[in-house]
Amino acid sequence: MKEKRWILQDNYDLDVVERLSNELNVDKIIATLLVERGITTFEQAKMFFRPNLDHLHDPFLMQDMDRAILRINKAIEENERILVYGDYDVDGTTAVSLVYTYLFSFYKNIDYYIPDRDTEGYGISFQGIDYASRNNITLVIALDCGIKALDQIGYANERGIDFIVADHHLPGEELPNAYAILDPKRVDCGYPYKELSGCGIGFKLVEAHLEQRRGVKISDDTASLSAEQVAIKENIKRELLPYLDLVAVSIAADIVPIMGENRVLAYYGLKVLNKRPRPGLEAILFYSNIMPRNPNTDTAISSDLYFCRELSVGDLVFSVGPRINAAGRIRSAVNSVKLLISKNIDEAKGIACEIDNYNKERKGLDTSATEEAKNSIDNDINQRNKKSIVLFNKHWHKGVVGIVASRLVETYYKPTIIFTESNGLMTGSARSIKDFDIHTAIESCSDLLEHFGGHKYAAGLSLKPENFDAFVQKFEKVVDKTLREDQMIPEIEIDAVLKFSENLTPKFLRILKQFSPFGPENMTPVFQSNNLVDTGFAKIVGTNHLKFCVAELDKRSDFISSIGFSMGKHYERMKKGHHFDICYHFEENYWNGKVETQLNVKDIRFEQ
Repeated sequence: MKEKRWILQDNYDLDVVERLSNELNVDKIIATLLVERGITTFEQAKMFFRPNLDHLHDPFLMQDMDRAILRINKAIEENERILVYGDYDVDGTTAVSLVYTYLFSFYKNIDYYIPDRDTEGYGISFQGIDYASRNNITLVIALDCGIKALDQIGYANERGIDFIVADHHLPGEELPNAYAILDPKRVDCGYPYKELSGCGIGFKLVEAHLEQRRGVKISDDTASLSAEQVAIKENIKRELLPYLDLVAVSIAADIVPIMGENRVLAYYGLKVLNKRPRPGLEAILFYSNIMPRNPNTDTAISSDLYFCRELSVGDLVFSVGPRINAAGRIRSAVNSVKLLISKNIDEAKGIACEIDNYNKERKGLDTSATEEAKNSIDNDINQRNKKSIVLFNKHWHKGVVGIVASRLVETYYKPTIIFTESNGLMTGSARSIKDFDIHTAIESCSDLLEHFGGHKYAAGLSLKPENFDAFVQKFEKVVDKTLREDQMIPEIEIDAVLKFSENLTPKFLRILKQFSPFGPENMTPVFQSNNLVDTGFAKIVGTNHLKFCVAELDKRSDFISSIGFSMGKHYERMKKGHHFDICYHFEENYWNGKVETQLNVKDIRFEQ
């Protein structure tokens, strides 16, 4: 693991911090955190700390939303068969589950389809369109995919099948010939928020349809509505709320920014998850050991759901998302949709148990593949000297190559692509480092590819075996030309330098908690404190984790419990009384029913 560079954030106006601190009557550190997140006025702060569904944008501001709603209504009126189609990852399966559940609640002539990762690959497939044709489907709603499916949608049009594309990926130069295309990243789309997840786009489609059915919009100014219309508006919000657990899971798993509209959706989605998640998600939480169990029946306490702590975005990223993904990685993502649309907790638990087993199998596969990849890199000096990592092994499971790429980025901090063999092609997953656009780098090599797509930091691609060596060389040239040496040093961005006695108070922690939900563009604040010492209780716990109590040199009686995950290497120097600086999260730790304030240490620097 590379040594990290600590970067203290200071790109903000001190006068703005001073003004906001006075307007909000908060500590300057809190005001600084807000300004760092682009919040500079009282109104912006109010919306940040008090998210409200009224803050959602009008879905009809999205280009083609009116056409999409008209086409869905036509299909319903004429009893056409509708297919809800989505990608096999978390974002795709949650999107399909959301839209399918909504439409099925009042219209039964509907089906769903998830492409097979191995035989069909990512996005709209010709096999999927053939399935639609065989089953007399005349309208397909494609979620989290389709924005680049020009040939496939053309093929569908020839068979009398209309497509509504609801995607959030970056379009190509040409749009597919779909009946309607919902994508805020379209150059001609005036929708104010561009960073919705695929499931978020699906939610906006459902919101628009429900508002059209009820005749009132959530975004309507309450002051301009009659008492009856206000009541309808509030009822729409109540109807939409149960879908937001799925949206929150997609936001967390797809690593989209948790600011703006996504913050509102994630905030309310977590409320649903903490109070009454759908049976499928409740079952996943049960197998994640997050949800309490009934000691008499060993089942989740559905009738009186509670948690010892509030679920966080982190729980969704590290416990819920991987399990939903595991079905598509190891078997079929159709199982994930079956789980998420289930209305019965016993049925859901049966599916969740199967998916949990898939997740265990996935862990074994990605661990072995990661070790093989690391050995390959460590034993190849030419590979170590490159700015990029591109590896191929036909035995690596297609479902885990993305995870392996992420693991290698954590270790070597280089743009990484991991390939395996699939249907005569080499199929790969790419992961990047901070501020390096791997999608653009791959696009520069598109003449050698059969297919590619994705985001700035993650992408998928496929190529013919005979083009692999040429791709490796060309990709390395592109990376070498565009990636600066300083970008290859991992950074820890530090929000502020704190003194324990002055800043780390219960009130400060209470306000910090209101910054959640955390995620991209609103990461958990990282603080730095200097000239510290262990008070004599340092020990190694678990698998090489460092547990210690830390205090400032001149106030050793005022210590704070701290944990440094995978930091056992610092134990000996700490026990010898060496002084050090740390950067950390200030948080609450829940363990065995007890709540303890602690520092979650991200890095330690000892005096030279």
